[in-house]
Amino acid sequence: MSFSFPSLSSLRFQDIERRAFGVKRMSSYSFSSADVSPAGVVAEIQGLYGAFSFPEKLLQKIWLRGDFDRAGLVTTEGRHVRVRHPGKWNLLGGPDFKGARLGFDDGPEIIGDVELHLLADGWAAHGHAADRAYDGVVLHVVLFPPEPGHVTRGGDGSAIPVAALLPLLHHDLEQFAAEEAVELLTNRPASRIHEELATLPAAELTQLLNRHAERRWRQKVHFARVRVQRLGWTAACHHAALEILGYRFNRAPMLRIAAAWPLGEWVRPVTDSDAIFAAESGTWSLQGVRPANHPRLRLRQYAAWVRAQPDWPGQLMALGESLPASVLDSATGVARRTGQFAKLRETMAVKLGATAVGGTRLDNLVCDGFLPLLAAISGRDAGGVWFHWYPGDLPPMLPRALRSLGAIDGRAQPASHGAAQGLLGWLLEREAQD
Repeated sequence: MSFSFPSLSSLRFQDIERRAFGVKRMSSYSFSSADVSPAGVVAEIQGLYGAFSFPEKLLQKIWLRGDFDRAGLVTTEGRHVRVRHPGKWNLLGGPDFKGARLGFDDGPEIIGDVELHLLADGWAAHGHAADRAYDGVVLHVVLFPPEPGHVTRGGDGSAIPVAALLPLLHHDLEQFAAEEAVELLTNRPASRIHEELATLPAAELTQLLNRHAERRWRQKVHFARVRVQRLGWTAACHHAALEILGYRFNRAPMLRIAAAWPLGEWVRPVTDSDAIFAAESGTWSLQGVRPANHPRLRLRQYAAWVRAQPDWPGQLMALGESLPASVLDSATGVARRTGQFAKLRETMAVKLGATAVGGTRLDNLVCDGFLPLLAAISGRDAGGVWFHWYPGDLPPMLPRALRSLGAIDGRAQPASHGAAQGLLGWLLEREAQD
């Protein structure tokens, strides 16, 4: 199987990324690729493979998690905003977040409410100025930067500071939307899989999974390329590694750590991973996190990783030259033996210093980080390796469903990352159609 990926210049979504991730943060946004619903609660945006939805509720989750460059948050008037606490998420009537703790420039901390909209015009469209429940709003957060001169006014006519998140997001909108969809599917019953796929002939099922896997691969390479363009190779590797170690509950604080403590800081013997963990105290999501995924442990593992190989991004680039040239349409078991995957997996862990991580999380690092980054920087076709690689941490329903469909059998066709991603891609498409 040989995968390719589109050039960045061919993508209609490029204009969005330029504005969100450019070296110079841009304050304008082109609406040629985005339409906002009349109610202002969902944006339909043109992505890699057609339109995708970006709901206002997802923007609220981004604010809650702090999944943006908080150090760069400024109002449209240029005042720096310090977010001490995002507030309590209000799922009932009234402002979206109650009791946020904020500071503006060097002023004192204030406590007030925060309202979020995709567009700044949402404030007036929803009649918030006439609603006394919104009298305590001290910050209006929007996704898309407003038109120059826009002012959000409260019920008494006073101006409410406005801040836009789009230029500060850690990922582009399509990636946020895709990951949100995956999150929603994690605990979803797999009944529709059997209803719609169980009757397909084996060859047709394989073709379907391969097609959707290829699409997922292209998306991952695209996102990796954007990251490398934004950060450079070394920082892109550093950010990707910490993000994957924090996935899925603690991605945002891990990315803040990656920005605050560049790779060079981790090489210094005085750098204490426990102190770094403490720096994000109060932002970690620990409920439901297995002990092996505790962020304190993951940070210790990364510290050991970097000490073992300070230049692991350089070593990764060198390893890219020794990847199997391609893995054609063959059974996964055959592909792994021919490409010596077990040896390659061990070599990656040792040469990159990542033996401290190991297990299925190492496989996630390979599939979500190493291989897409290598393809993005070099143009080498690593899609076949990615497809037949070990599955890593995935929603349990995926391998179970693949086994029941006969797509994997544990011998000639063991569970693979690509087959699981193919099924996940099909599920995401079907959910989007509904």
